[in-house]
Amino acid sequence: MAEVAFHFNVPDRTAYTCRLLRKVWRAGHRAHVVLDTADIHALDAALWAFAADEFVPHATQHAPAHVRARSPILLADEQAAVPADAVLVNLLPHIPLVLEQGVAAHRVIEIVTQDERDRAPARERWRWYAAQGHQLVRHDLAAVGAPAS
Repeated sequence: MAEVAFHFNVPDRTAYTCRLLRKVWRAGHRAHVVLDTADIHALDAALWAFAADEFVPHATQHAPAHVRARSPILLADEQAAVPADAVLVNLLPHIPLVLEQGVAAHRVIEIVTQDERDRAPARERWRWYAAQGHQLVRHDLAAVGAPAS
């Protein structure tokens, strides 16, 4: 079963996701970010602009296959295949289709803002992961007070 880390009370989803992805990449891991098709371009643009002095290598599902294969971070909708070695970062308000279909992920990160419209579906996802037997980890940014570096 996968470890599922819920990052709660995120004040700015996009900025936090950019920092988190930089951290995952710096640690030498691959990330597969699942989000709505309409949001892929916005996160792609944010990754290009969030740090003026560095580049976080990434690609979208629309990039050529050879680019996607070499990119440590892939931004995709829930229809895209998830590499077995990738950390799956879920930005959807529901369980990604690939997980519902039983595709194994060794690690999942759920990012949850302070907005109640985001928190209520997150509680449902928490219950689903628990019912599936996943190891749940809670990271409450309100308690910690520090964003991902």
